[in-house]
Amino acid sequence: MKIIKINPIHEGIYNEIGYTWYQTPGALPSIADEIVSVTETEGGNYYKAAEELYDMFVHAAEFAIKNRLYHLLDIDESLAAMIEHTWEDERHFHLIGRFDFAGGLDGIPIKLIEFNSDTPSLIFETAVIQWMLLRHNKMDETMQYNSLYEALKESFIRLRGLNPEFAGSSRATPRALFSSLDGFAEDENTARLIEETALEAGFITDFEFVDKVFFSNGDGIFLKDAERYYRYDYWFKLLPYEFISLYEPDLGAILTDVLRNERAILLNPPYALLFQSKGLLKILWDMYRDHPLLLETSWQPLAGKSYVEKKTLGREGQNISIIDKTGRTVLSNDGEYGAYRSVYQEYARFPDDGQGRFYQAGVFFSYEPCGLGFRRETGIIHNNSQFAGHIVEG
Repeated sequence: MKIIKINPIHEGIYNEIGYTWYQTPGALPSIADEIVSVTETEGGNYYKAAEELYDMFVHAAEFAIKNRLYHLLDIDESLAAMIEHTWEDERHFHLIGRFDFAGGLDGIPIKLIEFNSDTPSLIFETAVIQWMLLRHNKMDETMQYNSLYEALKESFIRLRGLNPEFAGSSRATPRALFSSLDGFAEDENTARLIEETALEAGFITDFEFVDKVFFSNGDGIFLKDAERYYRYDYWFKLLPYEFISLYEPDLGAILTDVLRNERAILLNPPYALLFQSKGLLKILWDMYRDHPLLLETSWQPLAGKSYVEKKTLGREGQNISIIDKTGRTVLSNDGEYGAYRSVYQEYARFPDDGQGRFYQAGVFFSYEPCGLGFRRETGIIHNNSQFAGHIVEG
C-alpha cells in the first residue's frame, strides 16, 4: 500500500474548531501525519461493498425480528416494542452508520468486520479533518471518497419528506434536538456537527445534554427555559440503546410510548441496535454462507483456523481476543463488556504499511455510502487508534 507523508495540522487550529479529544495522555496523536493513497477502483469497491451489505443487514434484521431472536443478539426484551414499531414505519429513517472492513488494498479482498450502526464514532474526523488535511497540504481536497457532510444534510431533507405533518404539528418547520452525555467532548462535538447539517436542511435545532432533557409519555421530548417548554419532533442522541435498557429502563418505557403516540422520531431509530449487535454477524453468515464479503462466524470457537472473539455489544475495541489456529491467544484487550455473549469470527488479513501497522477501512452509510477513512494500529484497533485520511490517486 502507498502511504503519503503530510504536514500535520497545528493543535491550535484543532482547538479553534473544537477538536480536542486528540489529547489522550500516553497515546499517539489521534490524527496520523500520513494519509493512504487509494485508487478509484479501490474506493469504488469499498462503496459497493457497503451498499450490498446494507441490504443484507436489512434482510438479516427482518429475520431476527420475525423469529424474535433478541436474546441471541443480547438485546433486552424491553426494547423489542420500540424496535418493532420503528421497523414497520418508514418514517423512522436510519440516519447514519459505519461499516468496518479488512482488506480492500494491495489486492486483499474486502471482508466485513462489523457495522457500527447506532452511535458510530469518527464522523468528525471523516467529514471534516481528512478534508482539512488535504487542504492544509495544498492537495486537491475533492480527491476523496468523502461526501459525509452533504449526505447527512440530504438525509435530513429526506426525513422532512417522510414526515410532512409529523405528530400533527402545525409548525411549518420541524424542531430537532441533539444530545450527548455531559463530559464527553467527542460525542458532544459529533452531535453538534450533525446538528449543523440538520440546520442547513431547514430544521430548527438545539443542543442539550441528555440529563437536562424532559420526557413525557403522552407529549414527547422537551427542553425548558425560564418561560416555557419547547417540544421537539426529532431527538438525535449519542446514547446507546443498550445503555438505556441497562441504566435507565424507565426512560426506555417512556420512549416506547413516545414512539407509539407519534410524538417524536428517534435518531438513530431503535432498530439500529439490531445492526449494531455482532450477533447479527452470525445470522448473516447463516443466511449468506460463503458470501465473498463475509467471514465465517459462530457461537463457538472455530476449529482449525485463526479467529477473533468479540462481544455482541462490545464497543471501542474492548473485550477482543485474537486466537491462532492452535488455540493460543495472540492478542487480547480487556474491557467493560465481558458480560455479553461471545461471537467468534474468522480472522481476516488487513493491509499493512511495512512498519507493523495494520489499516482498517471505515465506510459511512447515510442512505448510501458516503465517506471513507482509515484507522491504524500495531495490534487490536481501539478507540484511541490513529485516524488516517486518504487521497484518490490513479
